[in-house]
Amino acid sequence: MFDPIEKLKEFIRHPSVSADPSFNAGMKSALEFTTGLLDSIGFKVEVIKTDLHPIVLATRGDNPAWPHVIIYGHYDVQPADPLNLWKSPAFEPEVRGNRLYGRGAADNKGPLMTHISAVARLLERRPDLPLRITFMIEGEEEMGSPSFPKFLEVYSERLKEADFVFLSDTGLPSADQVVITCGLRGLVLCDVVVTGAKSDLHSGLHGGVLRNPIQAVAELCASLHTPDGRVAIDGFYDDVMPVEEWEREQIRKLGADTEEYRNFLGIRAFHTPPGFTPFEATRVLPTLEFNGIGGGYQGEGTKTVIPSKAFVKISCRLVANQKPAKIRELLYGAIHARMPKDVTYEIIDQHEGTPYVVVPPDRANTPKDQSPVLASAFRAADTAIAEVFGKPPLYLREGGSVPIIADIKRVTGLDSVMMGLFLPEDNLHAPNESFNLDVMEKGMRASEKIIESLAAK
Repeated sequence: MFDPIEKLKEFIRHPSVSADPSFNAGMKSALEFTTGLLDSIGFKVEVIKTDLHPIVLATRGDNPAWPHVIIYGHYDVQPADPLNLWKSPAFEPEVRGNRLYGRGAADNKGPLMTHISAVARLLERRPDLPLRITFMIEGEEEMGSPSFPKFLEVYSERLKEADFVFLSDTGLPSADQVVITCGLRGLVLCDVVVTGAKSDLHSGLHGGVLRNPIQAVAELCASLHTPDGRVAIDGFYDDVMPVEEWEREQIRKLGADTEEYRNFLGIRAFHTPPGFTPFEATRVLPTLEFNGIGGGYQGEGTKTVIPSKAFVKISCRLVANQKPAKIRELLYGAIHARMPKDVTYEIIDQHEGTPYVVVPPDRANTPKDQSPVLASAFRAADTAIAEVFGKPPLYLREGGSVPIIADIKRVTGLDSVMMGLFLPEDNLHAPNESFNLDVMEKGMRASEKIIESLAAK
């Protein structure tokens, strides 16, 4: 059995920044490292070519009567800039205390290595384990997984043979409290560009005779929410999945302090829709936010012009049962109805993602046709995580979006068990990213127990 920490160091040394072509050599070497490691523990490895960076499919076990788990991860990382803020070089991993520092340590090379190591330990101990295992590892997650949907379509029949997907690309609130993410929000994004006059105008000579595009954008934005914080678009909430009492109880068990959260945000007061705490609102409610707004002179001092153009960037986070196409139609309809008629405008589509939810077993709203292997995995996670970490996991919906999870469900019908392994202080996507090695060791033990429990009896 290899040393997991040393292997993780080796993995991090490959600068696999998928979004930057100047790192193509690092992408290739990280791919070769991944395939070589999986081959060394007895997996049959395939490298699936894509238009950008390949996807790895590695399998063991071929008895169709055995349960089958897919373990997902990604070998690409975010850019390391700004490099001057790193205490040690981003791609030269360094252990300090109980942490391993380096780009990709927590996202996603550390968690992926946790599962590979757990499987290696398990198969060394039980080489004849009656369980099919597939590693599905992509190289484009940090750039939006553009090749992944096509891959899913092409390989859907093979992937459908599995029972569920197991992964760790989500977080946990503290080193002793694991969260199993059971919901992710979807996305709808667009830009709205408003045009008034054909060019910028002198505000003294022409002010007062036309609507300023900035004013038009401001009026539009102000119309999209009610004073109590709800989205003011008819039909926006029609399909929202009801919040079950067990979910609210799980959120309460987080023990998060609202005043501490308010101070962390640096705000005077929360502005959440009636009937929801801040911690509920960020997990179970949809949103409409303005992510950028601009127009006119932005430099120092003054420049008295009426700008020709102004813009706003809008994003909607969607929750379970909402459809991106429907929300986009409702949003665009509201923009059309509320835009002042004395300006022109253009709506520019940006990307979207479907929300995802999976309900654990033994809940009031658990699907009656839930896969028995998936249910077994959730129950095994309860037992293993409580034993290893000292507390049972919490089952929470997440405020963020990971569109590929919904894509997997849409194309293959497979649900996912998402066991969080990175901490808030791990600095994902930021300088001095790190991975807690105590969490890694516990994660390996828990993962090994969960996977072993799935084997055919």
